Amino acid sequence: MNVRHSALAAVLLASLLSACSTTEYIMSTTEGRLIVSSGRPDLDEKSGTYTYKDANGKEATIPKAAVVQIMER
Repeated sequence: MNVRHSALAAVLLASLLSACSTTEYIMSTTEGRLIVSSGRPDLDEKSGTYTYKDANGKEATIPKAAVVQIMER
């Protein structure tokens, strides 16, 4: 494999690895809990809730009023 093919393979591998990773977010609640979300939580203004996927990939919701802060991990 020549240098050009090696460089192309490295770029493809890096892009595949970055595409597979999902940014995690941490929500702190008024009760003092820390909730890890896989991907950014979505706010539904009508219902006043955040929808998110937990660490196990299960979809969950939490009231907006219960969330103090959302931080990217």
